[in-house]
Amino acid sequence: MPRPLATVLLALALAGLPAGGQDHEHASWPAPSERGYARPPQCVDIPGDLPLCQGLAYARMRLPNLLGHESLAEVKQQASGWVPLLTKRCHGDTQLFLCSLFAPVCLDQPIYPCRSLCQGVRAACAPLMEAFGFPWPDMLLCARFPLDQRLCIAPQAGSSQPSPPPASRVCPQCETEQKAEGMMEQMCASDFVLKTRLRELQAEGGERRLAAAPKKKLLKRGPLQRPDTRRLVLHMRNAAACPCPQLADLRRPFLVLGRKAGGRLLLGALYRWERGNREMRFALKFMFSYPCPPRWPQLPGPEQR
Repeated sequence: MPRPLATVLLALALAGLPAGGQDHEHASWPAPSERGYARPPQCVDIPGDLPLCQGLAYARMRLPNLLGHESLAEVKQQASGWVPLLTKRCHGDTQLFLCSLFAPVCLDQPIYPCRSLCQGVRAACAPLMEAFGFPWPDMLLCARFPLDQRLCIAPQAGSSQPSPPPASRVCPQCETEQKAEGMMEQMCASDFVLKTRLRELQAEGGERRLAAAPKKKLLKRGPLQRPDTRRLVLHMRNAAACPCPQLADLRRPFLVLGRKAGGRLLLGALYRWERGNREMRFALKFMFSYPCPPRWPQLPGPEQR
């Protein structure tokens, strides 16, 4: 049976055994020491500027990590794109799962997340990611992780299948704060940005649909072609049953951020346009010079409760 992380670490320390031992020889991923890296694995402190992996049950991590990142700079760069998913709190074990890969505990041999841990986080978080046009990445396919009968990091949140959030929860596309830094981060994750008025269309297949007015101002065109802009319809995935406070008043224009995925335009974030808002003006002025984190898999909006 899988064991909690703290129990695994204690058992390994008392037994004097390498993490994984014989049980981990059948994992799909080879240990970093087997991948031909220029230097052997080492133990380093988890840096304070790695926000994804703060407050863990351990303070030192193995480098290279289990995703093949060989330097702390690379770890921090690649991990930054996952922080918004963590703030969405889609599953209680999201941090545990991601940090077991980005900042694995430092033992003689790598210890991987159990397959059930991956499956629980994927079941809860993949629908949220897909709402913004980001599929669950191949590098996190759950079949690549060891079965729970082996020594691995087990789920800690109690159930691998968490209860769905209440229907009254604000749609994730509408969880936005009018702060310049947050706006620019969301602009980094968006293919296009425009100012427009909106009208609601009939919901379709659990999706909310919004039509942009004929008169619109493209602030970031991205992959949008002329046919896209001529009759621009935005899709809000999994949003038919959740409220969006911004859409209560359609008389004023909006700042719209989105992505093009599968031939459709997905709404990523929605702001009420405020002419005198300094934060919005600052974000729009510096949107192209802001140092964006890696594109995958940035998600818009902090959790607001």
